Amino acid sequence: MKNQPFPQRLSYSLQGIRVAWQQEASFRFQSLMALAVVALLITLRPAAIWWALLLLNCGLVLAAELINTALEHALDHLHPEIHPAIKVSKDCAAGAVLIFSLSSVATFLAFLWSAVVRTPSPH
Repeated sequence: MKNQPFPQRLSYSLQGIRVAWQQEASFRFQSLMALAVVALLITLRPAAIWWALLLLNCGLVLAAELINTALEHALDHLHPEIHPAIKVSKDCAAGAVLIFSLSSVATFLAFLWSAVVRTPSPH
């Protein structure tokens, strides 16, 4: 399956996103939160750095959730029974999603703080 044409590889990627959307409530929630962030950015029109930071964080959370979903599906398929080592793997992947999510919330709060406080420019 290596070295497939780009359209085929893109199709696989979109299938993965579709499956995550259909099967994972967390992915749907995080996607909707990312859309809310985009809507807020469009409305408030902040500096480009805030666009970059917030969109990067949204992308990282969604990517981490996709990796977590892939790992869970693979491990559940390979070893359906509960096993301590698999539990650690799945918990660590979920922890990674949590860390990315908390980082995103912190970045978003910093953005809101800067939007509310709006320190005067030194002109």
